[in-house]
Amino acid sequence: MMKRVNKLAIELPRPEHGDMNGAAAVQELLGGKFGEMSTLNNYMYQSFNFRGKKKFKPFYDLVASITAEEFGHVELVANAINLLSFGNTFPGDPDMTPLQNGKDARYSLHFTTTAQAAYPGDGMGRPWNGEYVTNSGNLVADLLHNYLLEIGARTHKMRVYEMTDHPTARTMIGYLLVRGGTHIIAYAKAIEVATGVEVGKMLPVPSLDNNKFDYAKPFMDQGLYNVLYTWGEPEYRDISKIWKGKNPETGQQLTVIDGMPEGGRVPDFEELPEEFAPGIDRDDYQRILKRLMSSL
Repeated sequence: MMKRVNKLAIELPRPEHGDMNGAAAVQELLGGKFGEMSTLNNYMYQSFNFRGKKKFKPFYDLVASITAEEFGHVELVANAINLLSFGNTFPGDPDMTPLQNGKDARYSLHFTTTAQAAYPGDGMGRPWNGEYVTNSGNLVADLLHNYLLEIGARTHKMRVYEMTDHPTARTMIGYLLVRGGTHIIAYAKAIEVATGVEVGKMLPVPSLDNNKFDYAKPFMDQGLYNVLYTWGEPEYRDISKIWKGKNPETGQQLTVIDGMPEGGRVPDFEELPEEFAPGIDRDDYQRILKRLMSSL
């Protein structure tokens, strides 16, 4: 089972103005081949289908733990897209063309399909594809795939970071650069334990130095580059048999936190009457409220 906590992985700044083309670029980090939907579904199906869970428990614990974190990453990117969509249109009579900005936006799906919110697809509007999942059943092959998947995801994050200077997007990307880099190291260590091959000597592929990204520095200062989580579940504590020693990039001690990230508030997004969302007027609301109160 999965337990949902009504928090984001971090607090995202609410912008004064959105950036509709920035939102389009960030979509790649959600539903692209190397986006968070791909990392989530790769690790999720590998954990569901893992053979020899008891015999190879530390490896199962590692994949399962990172799966849980990737759920939160999907949620975080989606909320960043939603915040980047703030203020891109205006309420008004339909004949005033209140959605006129959508005509020139690079990602028209945000205006026609999702009421200016995240879409489960890439930066060009292509839906996320299950063929992005690799679950061969071979432990070493899957760990190596995950290592390379995280490297690809990091490359995309660095590029999108350079595409938009919007603080909401960069805060989100800065955090994911830190956590994604952590996952690269985690899978490198898992491969080394399983095979004896020092994959870490290949690092950086690409550079794992987050200090060149201003929006990543606060998360580095918090030590988030050195930790993995058990999510408070004792079953996953054996990740400590893999996640131990020194971080090859920082030289700091690696730590397993028996819990979860502190997290931040989930944004409460405003109504968009020009998108007919949620499509409930004041009279409807009063009727709904009356029905809710009558059931107490």
